[in-house]
Amino acid sequence: MAYTTTMLSWNTLEYGKRMGPQLQNARAAIRWATDYFLKCANAAPNKLFVGVGEPNADHKCWERPEDMDTVRSVYYVSPSNPGSDVAGEMAAALAAASLVFRSVDLVYSKKLLGNAVKVFRFAVQYRGSYSDSLGSAACPFYCSYSSYKDELYWGAAWLLRATNDISYLHFINTLGANDVPDLFSWDNKYAGAHILMARISVVGNDNRFDSFRQHAEDFVCKILPNSPYTSTQYTKGGLIYKLPEENLQYVTSITSLLTTYAKYMASKKHTFNCGSLLVSEKTIRILAKRQVDYILGNNPMKMSYMVGYGLNYPRRVHHRGSSLPSLAMHPQSFGCDGGFQPFYYTANANPNILVGAIVGGPNQNDFYPDERTDYSHSEPATYINAAIVGPLAYFDSSNH
Repeated sequence: MAYTTTMLSWNTLEYGKRMGPQLQNARAAIRWATDYFLKCANAAPNKLFVGVGEPNADHKCWERPEDMDTVRSVYYVSPSNPGSDVAGEMAAALAAASLVFRSVDLVYSKKLLGNAVKVFRFAVQYRGSYSDSLGSAACPFYCSYSSYKDELYWGAAWLLRATNDISYLHFINTLGANDVPDLFSWDNKYAGAHILMARISVVGNDNRFDSFRQHAEDFVCKILPNSPYTSTQYTKGGLIYKLPEENLQYVTSITSLLTTYAKYMASKKHTFNCGSLLVSEKTIRILAKRQVDYILGNNPMKMSYMVGYGLNYPRRVHHRGSSLPSLAMHPQSFGCDGGFQPFYYTANANPNILVGAIVGGPNQNDFYPDERTDYSHSEPATYINAAIVGPLAYFDSSNH
């Protein structure tokens, strides 16, 4: 949830002027999340609340959110049970959102930034992974596989952008966060932090940040299909393919980084090389546009992976509220597991269209079975959507 908020905030910061009437909706969505994070950070001293609901019990039910009566267990991290990963990401979200609201609600913006500083201090002071502290409340659902160094880097990068306090740069330099993975996701933040820090080198022309620019460009060289250093698989239809579960999360997150770095490069007419390949902002933009177009229907299945967009889109999305009849249609509760047989295992289309949601997407053969039970392909997620908001605004406005 925090990563979703950081990405939505970053995209709103970079592309807000191109969002037109959607800018207000983006701000409202961000504020909905940050209001919640403010409660999480201030409900009790020395506790940061990071989860509600026992995941195994909740997954045993297929019911509407209005009917849920499973135990609302509350989970928190603390000095004795730390969670630097979840705290670092929450600090990033609060800091990024503070920049979004700086020009429209200064009081709220300052409140967000003050809390970002506080939550980040907690992440740094009490180091450890929330997966280790919370066990089965976090794993295997949202296990922190990349541990927490990347979130400390990401949180510090956002606080640097929000405060201009150079001590955050010194902190990053002590971390030794030099990994250059070939993906970017809710769990692994290195690539995003590299791109964010590279901005100060490319746009700000500050050579103290040149090493981050090098990391950012090494990342791009691992993604571009015709780069000698590429480590990225593509489907025959041209889609970036990283992992079998919810692959579109990597596509939207990576595409968001690509358009944003292309934007930074364009502002200074900057180019770089992947070996013998000259990379301009246009090189990157073409690849990013190919990914967006694929998601919206230009693919071998002629399937839009955004629900409700185009004529052919997923009808059996793995989503409880979408698949069960609404309260207006059926006021009585179906109970915890009464919804499985009639609404989960059925081949019928979902009665409620989850407009705008992007699902996990096709397999490595560009095939999408559109089965509700096939959750690794048919499940939507907020972090898939938040990442593509920027690229959509970027390509929409560049056509005008």
